[in-house]
Amino acid sequence: MFSKIKSTAGMTMVELLIALLLTGIISAAMFKIYINQHQAWIQQGNVIEMQQNARAAMDELSRQLRMAGYGIPPSLQPFQAYNGDPDSIMIQYRGNDNVATLAAASVPSGSIDLTGSDLSHYCSSQEMYIFNPVTETGEYFIASSVDSASQKILHSAPLSAAYPAGSQVMEVARILYRLDKSDSAHPMLTVRFGNGSANDYAEDISDLQMNYKLKNGVVVDEPVLIGDVRQIAITLTARSSTVDPDINGGQYRSRVLHSRVYMRNSGT
Repeated sequence: MFSKIKSTAGMTMVELLIALLLTGIISAAMFKIYINQHQAWIQQGNVIEMQQNARAAMDELSRQLRMAGYGIPPSLQPFQAYNGDPDSIMIQYRGNDNVATLAAASVPSGSIDLTGSDLSHYCSSQEMYIFNPVTETGEYFIASSVDSASQKILHSAPLSAAYPAGSQVMEVARILYRLDKSDSAHPMLTVRFGNGSANDYAEDISDLQMNYKLKNGVVVDEPVLIGDVRQIAITLTARSSTVDPDINGGQYRSRVLHSRVYMRNSGT
């Protein structure tokens, strides 16, 4: 005779469904937390990168502007807007303290005789500046070769004028900073040295503005006389590399930096 089984171990279908539902809810909550944390981590990385780009760009601009006008002849401007573009500025200053003096008159093409001068700071393919102190005029040229033995610099492209003995040859740093907005998703602050090609310097810089405080205290967007400028106010705007979905449904984060640079070499 068989005894009756009064109870069996196991789960009913209802209990199984409830367990699956609770598991799904907990898993979804954990996945949501993970997604939120991951997005926050990505955005935090974007913010750090944005701040680093902005600070590096502002520090570089401020440092170069403090050098503007150092040691250059009166024929050159310490700085100027490039083609009237407010998102750019060209800065000029003497690259080193070495100045070579012409020992003999130079013809518009050929070689420049710098007998008695130290040419160790110069090299072929270097951009140089020749200045006539009598007429206070000059021009840039590229050295095709530097002959230290004969103390001559050769230039393949003809000069626009003849330069008399006593004219000077020097290295002038000519640096152009400009915003390149050709890629609207990633505007770049570019830098160009001399007659070279522009290179990317800082990513995701969306705006660059400058105004100028004159010696009479007036602040202008574009100075008439560079020598009247005593201070340059720089406003630089950087933005994140990607949009943040938590900002108005998807906007770029941005940071605005301000700096004031007192001109040490351009004023009179």
